[in-house]
Amino acid sequence: MKNKLLLSLLALLPVALLSAEKSKNCGCACCQGKEVCCCNTPAAADSTKMTDAAKRYPLRGVIIDVQADKSALLVKHEDIPGFMRAMTMVFKVDAATLKTAQKNQAITGTLVRRDGDFWLEDVKPAAKPGA
Repeated sequence: MKNKLLLSLLALLPVALLSAEKSKNCGCACCQGKEVCCCNTPAAADSTKMTDAAKRYPLRGVIIDVQADKSALLVKHEDIPGFMRAMTMVFKVDAATLKTAQKNQAITGTLVRRDGDFWLEDVKPAAKPGA
């Protein structure tokens, strides 16, 4: 009897874990004002894989770190109205951008979500915020 109960509880564990993960609100535009994050569902994962026709958002920020091993930049960025609050996050970049990027450099660029990752395109040096 105890084994059956234990097996029943273990069978529910993946559902409980998925629910716990789903409950985190990531703060993106589609999750704002919701108690449950809509980005952690299988349907949402498919819908967030964007193509070249994806929405693009202007971004201003400062490079906190260059992560060459990940082809990415860690950027502290300003609010992106209607899409994302100000935060520090990792953005994938192309090889040319990675080569010229410098820690503590203020930048502008275009944020695009594609293939499940956040990418920065058209990255250019800019005046530091508040300067």
